[in-house]
Amino acid sequence: MRRFDTVIVVDWSGGNDTGAAPRKDAIWVCAAQSGQAEDPVYLRNRQDAETWLSGRIAQERQKGHRVLVGFDFAFAYPSGFAEALLGSDDPVNPLDVWAHLADAIADMPERNNRFDLAGDINRGLGQGKGPFWGNALQRDIVGLPRTKQDYANPFPERRTCEARAKGSFTCWQLAGAGAVGSQTLMGLPVLHRLRERFGMDVTVWPFEPLGGPVAFVEIWPSLVLGSAPDGEIRDAWQVREMAIRISALSAEALRQITTIESPEARREGWIFGLGHEELLQQTPLVPPPLRNDCFALPAGVDWIPVDDAIAHLRAAVSVQATEITDAVLHEAVGRVLAEDVQARTANPPYPNTAVDGYGFAGAMPEGPHVLPLVQTRAAAGDAPTPVPAGHAVRILTGAVLPAGVETVVLQEDVTSDGNSVAFNGPIRQGANTRKAGEDVQAGETILTAGRVLTPADIALAAATGHPYLPVRRKLRVGVISTGSELREPGTQNMAPGLIHDANRPMLLTLLAEWGFEPVDLGTVEDDRERLRARFDEGASRTDAILTSGGASAGDEDHVSALLRAAGAMQMWRIAVKPGRPLALGMWDGVPVFGLPGNPVAALVCAFIFARPALGVMAGRSWQPPQAYDLPARFSKTKKPGRREYLRARVRDGGVEVFSSEGSGRISGLSWAEGLVELPDGAAEVRPGDPVRYLPFRS
Repeated sequence: MRRFDTVIVVDWSGGNDTGAAPRKDAIWVCAAQSGQAEDPVYLRNRQDAETWLSGRIAQERQKGHRVLVGFDFAFAYPSGFAEALLGSDDPVNPLDVWAHLADAIADMPERNNRFDLAGDINRGLGQGKGPFWGNALQRDIVGLPRTKQDYANPFPERRTCEARAKGSFTCWQLAGAGAVGSQTLMGLPVLHRLRERFGMDVTVWPFEPLGGPVAFVEIWPSLVLGSAPDGEIRDAWQVREMAIRISALSAEALRQITTIESPEARREGWIFGLGHEELLQQTPLVPPPLRNDCFALPAGVDWIPVDDAIAHLRAAVSVQATEITDAVLHEAVGRVLAEDVQARTANPPYPNTAVDGYGFAGAMPEGPHVLPLVQTRAAAGDAPTPVPAGHAVRILTGAVLPAGVETVVLQEDVTSDGNSVAFNGPIRQGANTRKAGEDVQAGETILTAGRVLTPADIALAAATGHPYLPVRRKLRVGVISTGSELREPGTQNMAPGLIHDANRPMLLTLLAEWGFEPVDLGTVEDDRERLRARFDEGASRTDAILTSGGASAGDEDHVSALLRAAGAMQMWRIAVKPGRPLALGMWDGVPVFGLPGNPVAALVCAFIFARPALGVMAGRSWQPPQAYDLPARFSKTKKPGRREYLRARVRDGGVEVFSSEGSGRISGLSWAEGLVELPDGAAEVRPGDPVRYLPFRS
């Protein structure tokens, strides 16, 4: 038997559209040639999958390639079902069932009729209690049992191959864990349409010999594969591994696998490799394709979109700085207000004048007016003397309105001889005056808990009678740099391979600027026990710990290793550039943020993830950065898959970006005044296009 030039392995799904972001329990495909696999492809629904498969098979045929396509669902049902479904007394070709289901299934990205069709089939075959079972819809379906409790199956529970493949699932189950029945119902119509499109080029094994240029086979990855590595999406990993192994098979191995002795195989189908598992369990040693892109997403890795990571953080963090103290006003600025604050007095406390002028009662109509003056004046701080009706009084800005004064005319609009004043109307009642409490009423909430106090807040508190404000103590945040290559800034005569530690000074000053209390926990070389001791020290002195470096999964990534060993570790591979790994964990009850080691990535992850989370721990509300849409003064082509942050600054009304995107280019941090945020999908930025700009101080 000839080998196949290209092998495509498909992990199918019977459910609805799974969205734009790659995820598990979705459709994944992977192509491989001679043991070398491409990146797995995520397909959000069956319509996209059918389009992709049709296009790829056509491309391979144009190249003259032989193609084997493996699908992880049953190609047929247990004996007797096909004949009963189609009402035939003679044996039925299983491919006729494909055509029948293609006519009966209605499939759209967000909904399909598989449960209703299963109920129709059950009712047509007898009492409506089988063979299909499992209903995941909110409504009941006549003829389709929700569980196996009231279930009767007139056919065998499993095919012959499934009885031999320990751990496989029955094709009758449509809902719940292991519901491969939905995949079969929704997959066979797609296979029928692909077979119709490519006609005689397609052979379906084991119903037909594998002699054509395109072969469809049924696979079950769990037959030969174990658990996926940590951090990888199982379905994506499985299609890649199966594609690699099948494409590396020799012609002799293919002959052995496709020689089936079971007489049931031609009616019920067969799992490719069953009975010859050892041939597929041998992992070929082949190099990966050269991508030469250190920022490419590793195939099948479960990347977390930025928005999802932020949502997880918001749900996970809580207040750590619980102690409350009263701070005198001038020491409260920059602190987190612990409780709502109400005005003790109104502002202004009394009705007063807003200008220098002359006060009198009521309003004045249009025309000239002359009023006699009382021989006193009202100034700020004076005890007010009542003014008789029909008289005016000289009054200065901020003075309490005396009894008998409701209105003030500007001194610029008045002529006076010292005994009387003359002016023109109209002047409305209450002109140029302030009412008591028109700004703030006594008892009104003026400041809310969680606010970071500003000088303006201090002025408001003082004006309404507060000498102190209740504030939380500052959040204590420790900073550790990890890496045997690090030395203190200023170290002289450093050996080759050593570098100055830039991350720790940067993070310590950032924390102080953000209003937290930074705690310098020093540098730790790549030694797990020394890092453990430093974590112990940090947990006794701080409310949270920031580390840089050691947050991935390499040999010297001790931060993630220790947190994982402590049993409280989440390894987030965030779809962000620069960045990616962010280790989150607890050490003796203290949250630990493991930031990337490259300075630019460390700063971006600190700004986007650590800063708002630490703010909540300090008692603040979650504070996303304030962003501005400004015209670009640069060009940029961005691939899909990750959200990108570019070092940027604003000049002449537009945003310019640093010339290099390298994570080690610290000069770009000093050059920049903020970040440009580019979306998760593909983007093409040209000068003048609006871009999202986040100032560092926002």
